[in-house]
Amino acid sequence: MRLGFIGTGKIASSVITGICTSKISFKKIFISPRNRNIAQKLKKRFRKVDIAKTNQEIVDKCNWIFLAVTPKVGEKILPKLNFRSNQKIISFISTINSAQLKKIVRKKAKIIRALPLPPISLRKGPVPIFPPNKEVNSFFSHLGIAVEISNEKLFTNFWCMTAMMAPYYEILNTLSKWLSSKGLKKIDTQKYITSLFFAMSEDAVVNSKKDLKVLVKNSQTPEGLNEQALNELRKLGFYKSLNKTANSVLKRLKKI
Repeated sequence: MRLGFIGTGKIASSVITGICTSKISFKKIFISPRNRNIAQKLKKRFRKVDIAKTNQEIVDKCNWIFLAVTPKVGEKILPKLNFRSNQKIISFISTINSAQLKKIVRKKAKIIRALPLPPISLRKGPVPIFPPNKEVNSFFSHLGIAVEISNEKLFTNFWCMTAMMAPYYEILNTLSKWLSSKGLKKIDTQKYITSLFFAMSEDAVVNSKKDLKVLVKNSQTPEGLNEQALNELRKLGFYKSLNKTANSVLKRLKKI
């Protein structure tokens, strides 16, 4: 199996790293020269990675094609490519839906939309897939947790959650800076905060069969510190602002 990546940004680099450090069997990965710096680093690090001269060369040589470009770039370059009907095309593009992709590809190739995030480089995290596909599910199950979605409108909702990466990291950054302002070393505060939230996330994953409200309740004691912090953040409208932001992102996605 030959894998081809059109686009060599953060997501493509993360997926390629995950593949090359996993047990997935493949002959070669061809990547586009668009981001020369990232492409060269990947080629140097992984012996099965090669840089193609053009995007069409990737399409010509590969069985599976991964589209890892921005919507604007995708609309510009993809119509110029000649895909084959026996290829699998896995798109990471947020705002180009399946119907639009089929028009662009102009072939009866199998089109799958997937939503990997940077932690896939560590073979961690969920990967929503639409529509359900046994081979693609198996592939991404080696790189994280494949989540099959049968409705494309519901798939769009998951894109909203990807917009929470930067806000999440900003929470970590804010708390780390607060600790540092109290006289602690930055390296120590960052290590503590990231480890703390990592442990809480793992706890939530392990106990995810329970309603998350149970975890909220169990982490508090009457008149305790967690109860105080939770109530103050509620009064400030912090949690309502998350819903408002998610709705705003969803509205933007639906317009495109």
